[in-house]
Order: sequence, then C-alpha cells, then structure tokens
Amino acid sequence: MKMKKLFGTGLLAIVLATTAACGNGEEASGGEETYEWKIGWNSGEDETARGEGAKAFRDYVEEESDGRISIEFFPNETYGTAQEMIEAVQVGALDMQIAGANMMANIVPEYAALSLPFLTEGSEEAYAVLDGEVGDDLKALGEEHSFKVLNDVDLGFTQITNNVRPIETPEDLEGIKMRSPNDVSLIETFKAFGSSVSTMAYTEIYNGLSQGVIDGQFNPLLHIFDQNMDEVQDHLAITNHTYYYAYFIMNKGTFDGLDPELQDIVMKGSEKARDASREFTQENDEKYLEKAETAFEEITYPELEPFQKAVEPVYTEMEDVMGKEVITDMQTFIEDYRAEQ
Repeated sequence: MKMKKLFGTGLLAIVLATTAACGNGEEASGGEETYEWKIGWNSGEDETARGEGAKAFRDYVEEESDGRISIEFFPNETYGTAQEMIEAVQVGALDMQIAGANMMANIVPEYAALSLPFLTEGSEEAYAVLDGEVGDDLKALGEEHSFKVLNDVDLGFTQITNNVRPIETPEDLEGIKMRSPNDVSLIETFKAFGSSVSTMAYTEIYNGLSQGVIDGQFNPLLHIFDQNMDEVQDHLAITNHTYYYAYFIMNKGTFDGLDPELQDIVMKGSEKARDASREFTQENDEKYLEKAETAFEEITYPELEPFQKAVEPVYTEMEDVMGKEVITDMQTFIEDYRAEQ
C-alpha cells in the first residue's frame, strides 16, 4: 500500500516542514549526540539498486556508530516527489536522498553530462568516470548548493518501451508521446528523434501509460519492472542510450555538524551503498532481460549508429546548458580510457 506523502507540494511546504522532518542533534545520556535520519528515494525498497544501496548504507552506519545514528526509509516517493525531496535536502528538511543525477541537474546543470546520449558504452566506462577526477569534481559542485554529495548509486542503462510500434530506427519514434525525467539533455534527445516529450514523476508513469496520457518511456530494465510498466507496454527496444545513476546526497550543514568520527562512518557507508548498487545492477541485468522475453509482445535490438547520428546536435545544444568544459572533460577521459584498455 502506498503511503501518503508527508507534506504538501512545493518548496514552501518543504521549508515549513523543516522542523518536523529533521531528527538531528539530540543528546544521549552519555553526552554524545544521536541522530534520527530520513532517507527518501523514488523507487521501491526491495529488488532495486537504490533500495539495496540504502540498506547497505543503513546497516553499516547504524552498526559502526554504535546506535548514535538511526535511519528511516521513505521509498517510492512517500516523502515527496523526487524534485521535492532534492529541494528538501537542500534546505535541511530532509536529511538524505538517493537522487537521480539527471533530476539534480535542475540545480547543478553539470550533473546531466553523464546522461548525454551514447556517451558511454558500458558500465565500466561509466564507473571509471565517476570514480576518477571528473567524478570528484562533479561531487564537489554540490557543496555550492548546500549538498554534501557522498557517493554515486548505479542504476544501469536505459531501454525504450512504447505501445505504438516496434522501434528499429530513429524514425520509428516520430510522433510517439514519450515520458522523460525533467532533464533537458534527455528531453532534447527524444525531440531529436521526433518524439513529443512530457515529464511526470517516476511513480506516475504506470498510470500515464495505462491511461494513454503517454505512449512510452525509457528506463533501465530494473526500473521498468519495479513499477510494473511491462503490464501496460507492448514493445521494448534495447538501446542502452543513456546511463542512469543517482547521487547519495545529504544536507551539507547536517554533514558538517557531525564529529569527524561520524563523518568518516557516513562516507564509508556511502561507499558500501555504491558497491551494493553496482553489484545488484550487474547481477540482475541479464535476469531482467530474460524476464522481458516473456513480458513484452516484441523486443527489438536496433542498429545504434542511426540513433547516434540523430542526437549529435544535442551535444552542441547542451554546451549552453551545462558548459562545454564538462562535456569535453568526459569525452577526453573516455577516449583515454578506451585507448588504455
């Protein structure tokens, strides 16, 4: 049963809820402060990369802090929409969130860079970007906006589903009403394919598809099955066109207020979350592809070169949004990485 969201929509409601939502800074009988934190995200708790990451983080942090930190989960947007939760973390109303990087790009535009279409060819390339200097620079950008970006959480590569026709070429996407996250690089990608694009909350996609408000969507297979989209979609195209990942974020003031020992525990806990999400995604990709064979009427494996050609203008357009430097840095890093393999 879906829980009722804690607060109303909009930043005003989030700000008003700050005192009620935060559980920080209570002093224990031994003189040490204790903390009760809330973590929100937009997918399920079980059998999802975010959920597995959250559980790995909680288990490590609660044990290593000797009970000084306790953590409560709010999956499936039960605290608020993904964007509302980002704003809540920013103002300190929500302690932590596993936030899609493409949604955070509405505040930090550079966070949309890794979701540029066909930028990376596989998980190892994406991990290398995030684990290297480019990834460190991206994390640091959050501090300018009151975020402590602890680590990344792997979500996998996106595939396309729709109810209109099988997808074999970019032209097959013309006129299809596609749902996209509110990420300009993804919106422009599907406009380049000729689709009409609308944005809606992740947890509203199923209803949007079943009611015909949208014809299709794109997500990693794990998320397609997390929200039972296969029940209301006929066609699946394996395109791996965009890499999805989330950032494990915390309010910077909350993190800075911790003593050094707890800060270290939190950072190490975020590494556990990252590793758990990557392990889960890698172990389950093949399983969900096999599940898709019987869940969809038709699966296509399009030739990707025409799609890659169609989205070339998106890179130029995005230079005005996120800056040319971050795009060039990623492209250069990936070229060097490939040359070394």
